[in-house]
Amino acid sequence: MSALAGKAVLVTGAARGIGAAVAEAVVQADGAVALLDVDPAGEGVAARLAEHAEAHFFRCDVRAIEEVDRAVAHAIDALGGLDGLVNNAGVNAYFDAVEMDEDDWDSVFAVDLKAPWLLARAALPTLVERKGAIVNMSSIQAQLTLRGFFPYAAAKAGLEGLTRSLALEYAPHGVRVNAVAPGYTDTYLVQEWLMQQADPERALDGVRAAIPLGRLVDPAEVAAVVVFLLSDRASAMTGATVAVDGGIGVRFAT
Repeated sequence: MSALAGKAVLVTGAARGIGAAVAEAVVQADGAVALLDVDPAGEGVAARLAEHAEAHFFRCDVRAIEEVDRAVAHAIDALGGLDGLVNNAGVNAYFDAVEMDEDDWDSVFAVDLKAPWLLARAALPTLVERKGAIVNMSSIQAQLTLRGFFPYAAAKAGLEGLTRSLALEYAPHGVRVNAVAPGYTDTYLVQEWLMQQADPERALDGVRAAIPLGRLVDPAEVAAVVVFLLSDRASAMTGATVAVDGGIGVRFAT
């Protein structure tokens, strides 16, 4: 039996990158999927996936509690319940600690930390009923960071704390909560960062040289780990963060 046969999963930030790869991996594992994103391009992703399995798109600004509650309710109605939630929506941050203002701070944390709680809050009742699982998309920057990314590391560190807290609170209800921490992955957010460098090609060469596997991670490789954590094959795992970073998190800089 496929890993997610008979299961229904909601994925945020699913219009592109890791989120779209996760949605596709869910379908490949014989699951049904609801895609949430503020970007209407998610509708095209869902339409493509719906040729092979049950897939629905709901436009949602994950910063807004009313939109989250409405979108999750629509997803539950469309799929008949939820067995999994993947909190993937996220934004980069490139602020200076003195020059950024309160609105800048709130804009980062609204997506990278508050939204996963809002989604969990809305989805947990049905996840409890079906003893489901949550996977939060963290980052290697929850533990390690770079200059120029303030306060991204703080938001992702908070997300890993949220993961541990929810895992402990909901373990008695049979709900598992884990996180995945990608490193440099071939996504829009990494390309966005590269384009801000003085010499993007040289920056990319430096990144590859720093990664023990010598390449960027493919979104599908992250998605495969997410599917595993959603599945019953990870039935003894909760409160964990799994690095999918090509090994960069285990080495000293040289």
